[in-house]
Amino acid sequence: MTSNDGVGTDGRGAPARGIEADVVVVGAGLAGLVAAAQAYAAGRRVAVLDQEPEASVGGQAHWSFGGLFLVNSPEQRRLGVRDSEELALTDWHASAGFDRPADALAKEWAAAYVNFAAGEKRAWLASLGVRLFPLVQWAERGGYGPDGHGNTVPRFHVTWGTGPALVAPFLAKLREGEAAGRVSFHFRHRATELVKTAGRVSGVRGELLEASSAGRGERSSRRPAGSFEAVAAAVVVTSGGIGGNHDSVRRQWPGGVAPERMLSGVPASVDGDFLPAVGRAGGNLINGDRMWHYPEGIHNHAPVWPRHGIRILPGPSALWLDATGRALPPPLFPGFDSLGALRHILATGHAHSWFVLNRTIALKEFALSGSEQNPDVTGKDVRLLAARLKPGSDTPLQRFLDRGVDFLQADSPAGLACQMNELTGGQLIDPGALDQLIRDRDRQFSSGLGKDPQLAAIRAARRFATDKIMRVAPPHRLLDPRHGPLLAVRLSVLTRKSLGGLHTDLQSRVLDVTGQPVPGLFAAGEAAGFGGGGIHGYRALEGTFLGGCLFSGRSAGRSAASAA
Repeated sequence: MTSNDGVGTDGRGAPARGIEADVVVVGAGLAGLVAAAQAYAAGRRVAVLDQEPEASVGGQAHWSFGGLFLVNSPEQRRLGVRDSEELALTDWHASAGFDRPADALAKEWAAAYVNFAAGEKRAWLASLGVRLFPLVQWAERGGYGPDGHGNTVPRFHVTWGTGPALVAPFLAKLREGEAAGRVSFHFRHRATELVKTAGRVSGVRGELLEASSAGRGERSSRRPAGSFEAVAAAVVVTSGGIGGNHDSVRRQWPGGVAPERMLSGVPASVDGDFLPAVGRAGGNLINGDRMWHYPEGIHNHAPVWPRHGIRILPGPSALWLDATGRALPPPLFPGFDSLGALRHILATGHAHSWFVLNRTIALKEFALSGSEQNPDVTGKDVRLLAARLKPGSDTPLQRFLDRGVDFLQADSPAGLACQMNELTGGQLIDPGALDQLIRDRDRQFSSGLGKDPQLAAIRAARRFATDKIMRVAPPHRLLDPRHGPLLAVRLSVLTRKSLGGLHTDLQSRVLDVTGQPVPGLFAAGEAAGFGGGGIHGYRALEGTFLGGCLFSGRSAGRSAASAA
């Protein structure tokens, strides 16, 4: 088999296609594109396989907000943030909670990645034309004391152009290689099996799927139209996680009790179907029970994929209530500990919760995750960015306020409670109790000082320039009519990331159950737990998923090129 149009049959009479390359990359998401670009830059012939149509190249990264974890960056220093590699690694370990023997390599990956984020990462991306939005943001503040999880300082740097701008330079490099005849893309090629020769991975077999006109992110057909085999000296697995496959998410849910209804923060193609095949070839899958899902999901009013949800990136001012109207305990304020909030909410026996706030807070503090929900930053449009807070602006947030099934508005707490109960089909919210809760909160504000830790957190947040400018509303009474109407937002569990994956060493070689490398096999991105089979441990610091794809993809591409 010498080309895409090689001879042979698949055993059923359908044409079999052959692919030959030095390095085969399974998955055309960010990690796969980075790995392929690195292998091509090292002089290797590269073939990139993906089960989706070409329209979906770039995978989840295209849909992302483009957030990147950087340490002691010029952007931080300009805002007066004092950060260091030592502080960042301390935060990482406090969040990860590494406690398993298999975490030894993950700790090494974490140290290497934080060193990368504090050193070469920004300059490397700048050399590729990637630019950053100047206002660093602060996600996952934690709040459990100095040795607890979360970022001590803001480290969430948004790519100017969001996810598409991060994908672009690597895709451009590969298009250059394609024009030179040294890179080939093979969409609608669904890998199902690794091929081994004399104990070494020597290629990939799979199904050639029928042509599909599905747009980016839309569900595509899985009907086979033939088969293929790709032969290579090295194979890099970057097939992603399981967030679009709710059956797999439920099977791996920690403790075994997953919510009945969930939204999907990723397309259906993020199914994890190839990972068992890698296991059958000797790769060791670890930490499958470690996952990163969000409790702040809302139904997309214009869905692209099944159960399409969007995450609200909240500021700290909204009241966060469980399904019965009880406030979540400190420090489970919006933006402080998503995973902790998720566990608390599910422990109530309900899968939804509520933000209760007013229009002023929503317009100032609600950001919607994703490139399509941030056309100003994605399109690098400064004038559109400046128009975000203008009353009456036709922004993505305003469209959710107007059309989103989860968004309710009322002039009084009692009226809001009635709408909340109507939406969920029960009587879980007591109108009188909600009214009292809001008035108690407003009384704390009116005192001028108060004992409410959430109000203290709000005031502390506004000491940071980015929060004061664009993320945290000045404290005020929720019932102040100048800031109305009142809003309630129903929040659902939103699936997103697998934190476990294929066990890899620092050269991104996939290890077997004895800890030995499987010859010829490499992995990166979410399929490898972003490095080491779980670089994040139990919890991730925000901005480290895309960065993990960059870092592990770069390592895998270089190592595969050396092995080919």
